[in-house]
Amino acid sequence: MSRRVFAGLIANLVMTCCAHAADVPPGRYDRVEVAPAKTSIYVGTVSLTMPAFARAHGVYASTYVARVFPVFFYNEKGRLSIELSDEALRQLERGETVEFKGRAVRDDGAERPVEGKATPADATSGKIKVRVFYSKRVELIFNTTYRFPPPAP
Repeated sequence: MSRRVFAGLIANLVMTCCAHAADVPPGRYDRVEVAPAKTSIYVGTVSLTMPAFARAHGVYASTYVARVFPVFFYNEKGRLSIELSDEALRQLERGETVEFKGRAVRDDGAERPVEGKATPADATSGKIKVRVFYSKRVELIFNTTYRFPPPAP
């Protein structure tokens, strides 16, 4: 293979990689805000609130507070992480629904699997359905919205 052909292949590969990287602006998806959510349970309701999630290495992470009414002794708080690849972000930007997985870790160390689906309304916001597997028999389903805020200047 001649040097000219080889150099052309390398240049094409670099341009292709850079074009895909440009599809997801670097600071555009560093944070996501999820609106507070509420779901019904047999004896009351569970409210879930989270500050904005920050993204690092393909994982969005935040803290959470779950309040159970009227049985307040089930209230809890902890950390929540969601895995979302660059490709999944490009799919959201194109208006495609994306499924994700993650986990919630209560402050005392108890872990719960989390999975969900994000359905975009536009490139920066949409609906989100999150399933938290509280136990083998109890699954909490939260329906809410998400929004990618504008990047800080």
